[in-house]
Amino acid sequence: MASLSWCSSLLVLTLLLSTHHPVSSQLADQPTMEALRDALAVPDWGPKGSGYCSWRGVTCKGPNGTVEELELSHRGLRGNLSLISELRSLKKLDLSANSFHGPMPPSFESLTELEFLDMSTNKFDGSIPPSLGSLRILRSLNLSNNLLTGGIPDELGSLGRLQELQISGNNLSGSLPAWMGDLSNLRVFTAYENSLQGRIPKNLGSISQLKVLNLHSNQLEGTIPESIFASGKLEVLVLTLNKLYGGLPESIGNCTGLSNLRIGNNKLTSTLPATIGNISSLTYFEADNNYLEGEIVPEFARCSNLTLLNLASNRFTGAVPDELGELKNLQEFIVSGNSLTGEVPRSLLRCKNLSKLDLSNNRFNGSLPEDLCNTSRLQFLLLDRNSISGEIPPEIGNCVRLLELQLGNNYLVGKIPPEIGRIRNLQITLNLSFNRLEGPLPREIGKLDKLVSLDVSNNRLSGSIPSEFRGMLSLIDVNFSNNQFTDQIPIFGPFQKSPSSSFSGNNGLCGEPSNLSCEIYLVTNQDDRHKVSYKIVLAVVGSGLTAFTTVTIVVLLFMLRERQEMAAKPAIAAGDVTMAPSVAAGNVFVENMKQAIDFDSVVKATLKDANKLSSGTFSAVYKAVMPSGLILSVKRLKSVDRTVTHHRNKMIRELERFGNLCHPNLIRPVGFVIYEDVALLLHHYMPNGTLAQLLHDAPQGEFQPDWPRRLCIAIGVAEGLAFLHHVAIIHLDISSGNVFLDANYNALLGEIEISKLLDPSRGTASISAVAGSFGYIPPEYAYTMQVTAPGNVYSYGVVLLEILTSRLPVDEAFGEGIDLVKWVHSAPVRGETPEQIMDPRLSTVCFAWRKQMLAVLKVAMLCTDPTPAKRPKMKKVVEMLLEAK
Repeated sequence: MASLSWCSSLLVLTLLLSTHHPVSSQLADQPTMEALRDALAVPDWGPKGSGYCSWRGVTCKGPNGTVEELELSHRGLRGNLSLISELRSLKKLDLSANSFHGPMPPSFESLTELEFLDMSTNKFDGSIPPSLGSLRILRSLNLSNNLLTGGIPDELGSLGRLQELQISGNNLSGSLPAWMGDLSNLRVFTAYENSLQGRIPKNLGSISQLKVLNLHSNQLEGTIPESIFASGKLEVLVLTLNKLYGGLPESIGNCTGLSNLRIGNNKLTSTLPATIGNISSLTYFEADNNYLEGEIVPEFARCSNLTLLNLASNRFTGAVPDELGELKNLQEFIVSGNSLTGEVPRSLLRCKNLSKLDLSNNRFNGSLPEDLCNTSRLQFLLLDRNSISGEIPPEIGNCVRLLELQLGNNYLVGKIPPEIGRIRNLQITLNLSFNRLEGPLPREIGKLDKLVSLDVSNNRLSGSIPSEFRGMLSLIDVNFSNNQFTDQIPIFGPFQKSPSSSFSGNNGLCGEPSNLSCEIYLVTNQDDRHKVSYKIVLAVVGSGLTAFTTVTIVVLLFMLRERQEMAAKPAIAAGDVTMAPSVAAGNVFVENMKQAIDFDSVVKATLKDANKLSSGTFSAVYKAVMPSGLILSVKRLKSVDRTVTHHRNKMIRELERFGNLCHPNLIRPVGFVIYEDVALLLHHYMPNGTLAQLLHDAPQGEFQPDWPRRLCIAIGVAEGLAFLHHVAIIHLDISSGNVFLDANYNALLGEIEISKLLDPSRGTASISAVAGSFGYIPPEYAYTMQVTAPGNVYSYGVVLLEILTSRLPVDEAFGEGIDLVKWVHSAPVRGETPEQIMDPRLSTVCFAWRKQMLAVLKVAMLCTDPTPAKRPKMKKVVEMLLEAK
């Protein structure tokens, strides 16, 4: 009986304990988590008393509900972090990409169970806390992209289990500590873009597991230690933009798994070691802007995966080894600015994937190979500033993918072959200057309607400038100087806007912009000149009327809006929204959201300026918090001619139709509210704001290289727009401010319903004069007064350029009357390459990113073609972007 009684008691006790487990699991870290929620204003954590283990980014373990992981990246958080130190069981803490500032909390030393700590991409300043050295089991520490100063504290040498240490993108100074060689488990060490000095420690070679070492953009001196290649485990070595000297050690051949080697922009000397051929996995070798000498080692041919070989601006001599023709994966071969000799290397023409061949500024001689264009993917051919002679072969017309052709400053003779007009993709430059070319200019060159820059100066060319050149609508920069041209300069915009120096040195040329009068043509062309004058006058008058009409309509819209807002709030004092207007109609399309949305609260939220998030051409957007806790984005439509009052039923039908549209990259309305002559459209709230905010509003020092994210956003917007065009919907205001980002940074195109709601009775033509945002409006809208699908493509192209350059669509830095599109298209005139107009913080990270960015730049250039008919359809744009990815 005693035994039975004891067993019964044990059973009761067990049941009691199991009954209380759920309660205790909510009590373990409950006070700390609720206080932390309030201190950091985490937007999507639950109310007081709710189970914190179900909150987004929180991972618990065990019956007591102890918090083991906090993943709070990209949440827009700021505030006091000291409370986190109370979570003593924490193993992973990710606070990256937020807005935390001030010194890093020293109290984190109490998180002795921590294995993963990421505080990158914030605004932390001061020094790295030495107390982090007490986190003895830490395996990953990322403090990159902050405002940290001072040196690397010696206390971090105690982190014996550390596998990843990332401190790049700060203002750190001092030297790399010698104790780094004691971190035997370290696999990744990045400290690029700081102000570190001194030498690279030789004992880094004792780190047997080191795979990634990135120290670019510092002030490091001395030689590259031979020891860092000793283990043979290194996969990525980036040392560009330092002050290193000496040679590349022979021991580099030990690292057969090395894929990325970048040592450019240093003071390196000596020859390249033949052991480079041992690195079969090498894909990216960059050693430009050094003092390297000797011949290019043929052992590069054994690096079968090599895609980029950049040896520009060194002191290499001799010929290009024939063996390099075996590099089947080679895409870019850049050796400009050396003293290389011999003929243009025919062996490279066997590299079928070659897209860029840059042999410029060397001593190459001989003639151009007839089979130069057998490499069907060639896009950049730069052979200028050499000693190449002979004629330009007609087969040059087979280079159908060329974007840039540089043959200037050579000894080419004969006529320019008309076949050059077959290179219809030629966009950036056709440079044949400073040669000995003769004869007339082929009329076929006029077919190059995408070409931006044409330079045939300093030759012996004769005859007149063909009238067919008037078809080259993309031309911005021309140079015909120092030839033997005759007759009148064609009356053509790009020619008339060029300086007179572009036509000087041709005794037979006359007319504007040259300084020679064409009196001989005065009588015969008098009538034509009058016609041209009349056309110019009419164009100026028409442009003025269009601009006046546009401004007038915009002003009237804003006046109407002010009148409506005054009428909507007749009895409401400043800041007082207790007397909100009564709701005339409203509906929620999403069934599970109906109980959570209160229409009166929606109206009141839009009557407070403090809730306004943004204001666009056709609407203003507000943040509205429902009593249920649900957060909405509310769009207040700017009515035209009492549209809401006169066409309410039609508007409601259109809203319901748009609510049924289903595409992952479109923001569709979840409901609406109508009162008086005001329509409020309800949408899901987007916690990461807009693409414009991502690109342009990040404070200085917060930048993070995010090209993959940007490319995904670009593809998402393109797919959403392609879907709209498929269902015959033309968007009225494509801009980065109308691209919204959800919690996972997926792109959603907004304001899709505007085209049918501003005036359902008249469609889009009635509002085309004000369609779009400044900087995104295609040029043809000024005279067609019609919103079109090609116009959408142009606006999307501007968004692509924003993504690539990180520049605003309109910026005073471009110059008077110049927007982003004109600035990009005129880059060749300024002597800038495509790489120079892209954001270098992205394009210099790795070759793969740069290659993708160049491909996307090509798409953006096509989308912003001044001729609407030449712009691709959005379906094709999606295909090109996916191919680039």
